[in-house]
Amino acid sequence: MERQAFVGEDEVIRMNVELAMRRDFTMEDIKDLPEGVRAELIDGQIFYFAAPKEIHQRLLGNLYFGIREYVKKNEGTCKVYMAPFAVNLSEDGKNYLEPDMIVVCDKNKIKEDGCYGTPDFVIEIISKSTKARDYGIKTLKYRNSGVKEYWIVDPVREIVLTYWFEDETFNTIYGINDEIESKLFPGLTVNAMKE
Repeated sequence: MERQAFVGEDEVIRMNVELAMRRDFTMEDIKDLPEGVRAELIDGQIFYFAAPKEIHQRLLGNLYFGIREYVKKNEGTCKVYMAPFAVNLSEDGKNYLEPDMIVVCDKNKIKEDGCYGTPDFVIEIISKSTKARDYGIKTLKYRNSGVKEYWIVDPVREIVLTYWFEDETFNTIYGINDEIESKLFPGLTVNAMKE
């Protein structure tokens, strides 16, 4: 694949629509991307990423450090990873994701080049070019693969949706300035906006 110069989210959306009309892609196509070009592979379809905005990076940093500090303080064995860090969700080579943040509690799933298998906890921060995938197909992929907890952070709507897939009666909507509670880690609360 030739290197693409991304101008912004509208251009990425246009390119993703064009890619949807082409053939099925594989992990080989992802590996052949030029260095620095980020993309996901979902059911054999490639989706490019636009560069993250400042609010995205701020939210990600706050969530990462809050969750990482909790795990360290409680001497947990789980590991916390921020994007770009690959998640090879299926063995068929057709689902390669780059969530904004993952927590993996089984060290055997971690290899040098990413996570092979299902993370325990996933966080996605919505952008204009990822919104449909994060709310739609990726929610289903995470749920069906065995992710226990999934948060969708939407800075435009100023909400955080938390999914506890083991008992969906606990799914909750928080305001972006709220203290968000984790079901996976009892006692963990984190504020996405608080630095």
